[in-house]
Amino acid sequence: MSDGPAAGGAADLREEWAALLGRGHGGAVHPRVLDGLVEQCTDLLERSRQQRPFDPRPAQRAGALLVDAHFTDPDLLARAVQILHRHPAQGSGAQLAGAFAAGWAAALRERTLREQEAIRLAADTARHEVERALRESEARFRALFESAAIGIGIGDVEGNILAVNRALGEIFGAGPEEMAGRRVGDLVHPEDTPGVWEAYGDLISGTREYLQFDKPYYRKDGEVVWTHLTVSLIRDDDGVPKYQVAMLEDITDRYRLQERLRHQATHDPLTGLPNRAAFFERLERLFEEPEPGARFGLCYVDLDGFKVVNDSLGHDMGDQLLTAVAGRLEAALSPLGHLVARLGGDEFVVLLENCRGEQEAVAAAKTVLAALAKPVMVGDHKLAVGASVGVLERRVATTTPGAAVRAADLTLYRAKEAGRGRWTLFDPKENARAVSRYAVSVRMPSALDRGEFFIDYQPLVNLADGSLAAVEALVRWRHPQLGVLGPEEFVGTAEETGLIMPLGRWVLEQACSQAADWVQRFGDRAPQLNVNLAVRQARNSGLVGDLDRILRSTGLQPAKLQLEITESTVVGPEDEALKSLHGLVDLGVSLAVDDFGTGWSNLAYLRDLPVSGLKIAGSFVGDLHDPAKDTHLGWRIVSGLVSLAHTLGLTVTAEGVENRSDAERLRLMGCDWAQGWHFGRPVRPGEIARRIAEANLPEAPEAVDLAARIGAKRTYQPEI
Repeated sequence: MSDGPAAGGAADLREEWAALLGRGHGGAVHPRVLDGLVEQCTDLLERSRQQRPFDPRPAQRAGALLVDAHFTDPDLLARAVQILHRHPAQGSGAQLAGAFAAGWAAALRERTLREQEAIRLAADTARHEVERALRESEARFRALFESAAIGIGIGDVEGNILAVNRALGEIFGAGPEEMAGRRVGDLVHPEDTPGVWEAYGDLISGTREYLQFDKPYYRKDGEVVWTHLTVSLIRDDDGVPKYQVAMLEDITDRYRLQERLRHQATHDPLTGLPNRAAFFERLERLFEEPEPGARFGLCYVDLDGFKVVNDSLGHDMGDQLLTAVAGRLEAALSPLGHLVARLGGDEFVVLLENCRGEQEAVAAAKTVLAALAKPVMVGDHKLAVGASVGVLERRVATTTPGAAVRAADLTLYRAKEAGRGRWTLFDPKENARAVSRYAVSVRMPSALDRGEFFIDYQPLVNLADGSLAAVEALVRWRHPQLGVLGPEEFVGTAEETGLIMPLGRWVLEQACSQAADWVQRFGDRAPQLNVNLAVRQARNSGLVGDLDRILRSTGLQPAKLQLEITESTVVGPEDEALKSLHGLVDLGVSLAVDDFGTGWSNLAYLRDLPVSGLKIAGSFVGDLHDPAKDTHLGWRIVSGLVSLAHTLGLTVTAEGVENRSDAERLRLMGCDWAQGWHFGRPVRPGEIARRIAEANLPEAPEAVDLAARIGAKRTYQPEI
């Protein structure tokens, strides 16, 4: 333990602790024993205070020591918590007080349970003694029953209360004679612990021997008392359930303390609103087991001009303004069933569970603006406060909690850029562009050196036999602030800034090394590797040399590599990019046109390109399920593209295949390969290796379901 201010704090704590323990029960303790207890407790508390990060265990042990020394008065616990709040652990008195209280409560519970077990054993002993000497055993049981510190009640299996002791009467605020003759069901609390009465039914029917719950009851005066309840079943000589014995410990003070500590942990101390932790807990709960088609909405709120108030009028005035704003938002939105939380600073968020669509989310945003339309009186100042709101409304199955909050936050800044004092609705394209711009400008230049990129691989399946024909390498970015980003969120901007060159080179090196490893392990069973080639890469004169070096260093056979280019890579027969493409083919690498049908689609240029494959854009297959479009015409277009590719001698792959019926229809029209969520989402290299091995087990049948052949996962939940 260091010298200085911390040591002074320790002396103060020891002095207050000695004064606390010297009261009440402490007056009957020998001074030497009491001094030792004070020294031991304060040493443990100081150990927790000084730990970085905070370690609750020494503080919990200090609480247990007091119970072991018979300091069990709830008033002493309350005063101890107040003292510990004045001696914070690294800035948080609630942490130190909470850990101490938890240790005290756990030790008291353990002690109580030991007493309860002793009573239960005594009751059981008394029952046996009745068989040998009824009067003597009954006298002993009666003495134990009446003098016990915890409440005891005896009832029959029909639920009638036969007798209670004085302690139980005190818990319920009624005399023993008032309790006798009542039914157990008369004491039911409407907010009873789930499962209590199901367990009680099992007990009186004889299918279980005892039950134990923390549960509330109503006292005679209407107040609620919280108890720790243990009920045991007493059988007759034939094993038939005869009586039930209930033992109740009054834990109301402990329960209320825990509730206060829980409230402090989940609510903003300034405004009283749920805090960031409570908001994310509620949001994540929506994603645990959502109903099919479940939707939700977010309104991300930021006050306009709040910094000016803080800087000009002071932080105290700013805090009063935040409190007033929180009150208005809660009053306007809570009656609608929406959660209002403060995330920090002048940022608030509104969560709409079971949202009925964009209109309801927009209505909530308008309610926010309306609630803040009138000036707020703070002291003698009339402060005009406005807000900008980012609105997001989505199906739960299409996103994740983290992605949803990021999207709402970025949408908020679009609202601020548009002029403030308004709401803006989430736009997926704008969101992707904003994420991309931010990610590239802030982090991407050093992300490669930091090892933040990784590659997943998506299967391409041979439709003729369901075998794994190839895998496409898809780069991901594990961004420390934004989470895992897909290529659509950063590759476009990387190409604009030139950062695509080192990134593309890294992807080729990593993917070729992985493919070479599969070839070494599985031989001819290893799939072909497909890697996307950005336009700027294809136009780089050093591409052929780079790829030749990579193939030599990794040992990958060129025939095992196919590079995918877009239609915009080459804009005419004289384009310089054609030289690089021919140079790649001369190395033995094959080329394929990716997303065919979304670019210029000049068939003459397609004929002149040195490509051996063509991938039909996923939008063609996706449009086949759009009720607003002609499905029959869509299938004819796809069939025409397959025929065109085969006429040019190209292998054709259909992207975006989502279901079995589409896969079968594509197979019947002669499509060679297919790719999409029906066959599997992008996965880690180890999963691909497992699928290769399983697909080639000797006992595997020749004809299997296409999706099952590669172990596909059918559920797709893309991030926003």
